[in-house]
Amino acid sequence: MSLIVFLLLFPLGIAFLQLFIRTEKARNVTVLSSCALLAVASLTLLFRKLNIDIHFYQVENTLIDQGIFAVEVLLSLFLIYISAKHKKYWVTLLVVLQSALMIWFELAHGHSIHTANNFFVDRLSIIMSLIIGIIGSLVVVYALGYMKDFQVHNTGKIADKRPFFFFILFAFMSAMYGVVFSNNLLWLYFFWEVTTVCSFLLIGYKNDQESINNAFLALFMNLIGGLCFAAGIVYLYLTSGVIELDKMLALTQGAVVIPVILLAVAGLTKSAQLPFSKWLLGAMVAPTPVSALLHSSTMVKAGVYLLLKLAPLMTGTNTGLLVALIGGFTFLITSFIAISQSDAKKVLAYSTIANLGLIVLCAGIGTYEALWAGILLIIFHAIAKGLLFICVGTVEHKISSRSIEAMDELVMRMPKLSSMMFVGMAGMFLAPFGMLISKWAVLKAILDADPILSVLVIFGSSASLFFWVKWMGKLITVVQDREDIEQGISKTEWFPLYALSGLTIAACLFFPAASRYLIEPYSMHIYGMASTMNSGNLTIMMMMLGLVILFPFVLPGAKYDKHVKLVDAYLGGANLEGSASFRGSLGGRKQVVFANYYLEKYFVETKTYRIGFVICTALLFAMFLGMI
Repeated sequence: MSLIVFLLLFPLGIAFLQLFIRTEKARNVTVLSSCALLAVASLTLLFRKLNIDIHFYQVENTLIDQGIFAVEVLLSLFLIYISAKHKKYWVTLLVVLQSALMIWFELAHGHSIHTANNFFVDRLSIIMSLIIGIIGSLVVVYALGYMKDFQVHNTGKIADKRPFFFFILFAFMSAMYGVVFSNNLLWLYFFWEVTTVCSFLLIGYKNDQESINNAFLALFMNLIGGLCFAAGIVYLYLTSGVIELDKMLALTQGAVVIPVILLAVAGLTKSAQLPFSKWLLGAMVAPTPVSALLHSSTMVKAGVYLLLKLAPLMTGTNTGLLVALIGGFTFLITSFIAISQSDAKKVLAYSTIANLGLIVLCAGIGTYEALWAGILLIIFHAIAKGLLFICVGTVEHKISSRSIEAMDELVMRMPKLSSMMFVGMAGMFLAPFGMLISKWAVLKAILDADPILSVLVIFGSSASLFFWVKWMGKLITVVQDREDIEQGISKTEWFPLYALSGLTIAACLFFPAASRYLIEPYSMHIYGMASTMNSGNLTIMMMMLGLVILFPFVLPGAKYDKHVKLVDAYLGGANLEGSASFRGSLGGRKQVVFANYYLEKYFVETKTYRIGFVICTALLFAMFLGMI
């Protein structure tokens, strides 16, 4: 229990400490040491609880309940004030409805609610804890150097609010630990809403009109999910007297149809599935560490975490099928939209939504095979996408653009960083990296449960192959010798980059162990059976990994011109001075230009998104009809 308390309260204490730190040195020391302790604590939890299916903790909760209720009221008053101030009255209405429902419930039934177990630890919560404590901590460390550069780039435009920025980051990490360890649904709901408020504050960090509008869009859509979450808890308690997650999961499917639908909607909004995806796209205006931590590696994973928890209650049901279809269509539609995007952050955002859709698809299917695949997707996606986001953030600071078309010759200009981007992209779609293994597992689960859904996965995966390959091609396009511009990247930025690159490969290397000791036992505990890879597939995967390790990484301090010899492009003998210049048929100097195909004519962002929006809104409406 002491470890759980530490993981919940320590980052919260560090969050408040950050508000009073004004010097660079003190901030670096506290952030680095705190992140190291959180990573160690998460690893300690892994080794202590590795052989336990589930461990419950009872906490004397009268004072805690009162404290949580008071904080909920204060947060509601803050949101009402800030939304009214900015004339976002739909947000005000949602906050009032949600607050009124929970205040009535607490006052009318709070005295009669008794919980046997407020916290728990199982293997899925351990996996989530490792993602928060290791990947989350690496992103926070990266934020030290990034935010320093960010302020330099925005001198005179944006006030230096780094104490507030790191306060929110650590408060968010505390809330995420609360989400993955809470068995008391009221406490889970509280931590869930805290992550929503943290996201709102960080998206609006720049305080310009675009950031404010996108922050309120994210708040509005997540409050829809929050209202459904609150309604699901109230309905569950009034109909069954249950207020604990484990007891809810022990009920029959027929007894929890309405609560499952309401909580599933909450999970869909938090994981930015269509028709709620717009908020995650708008969130990309936030500084890169926010995109990497909240909107790729952790907060959005809270949504799919809840859906995977509910998976046994959705197995073989109409609700499960509709959830699976929403996830499948989200994967398909957003993968095709990503093809037409040249903004690197937008590609990563659409890719994130798409891969979350695959996990939602697994949760909706709800079989032991799908659960195994969904958890694998969470692990591999959190690592590789966290790496890619911080790579793009660093590139943007160095070349003053995040357009993929501006990343020509990055292999020459930023050799080490481009190698890391290759690792991250390979991790998303190439064998033997985890995302491809996970997609193989998803297809296997679909074929055993509902083969029709495989069409969505196959075509969506083809689209994702297209946009990753053309981006990789742009990185290695070399027209002329270019200056190395990697100087000036701080150690607090390099360390997370190296660490996440290593973790991307290590996750593939040690994935069989993670499956054997974490995922398979969890599946056995829930379903009484577990999926796994046979020895033949594992042997092939290890052989392929050996080839990956031979990938010519650039060692620290090395120069790429030691490995690459530039020669002129073949232009039919018409070359002029320079590797890609030639004389045209009518005379004059012509320059060869290399550019990607984005197929905007075929995958118009607004039209394609609208198709997905209509389809998934109809599926969502069908889910609500199931409540009648």
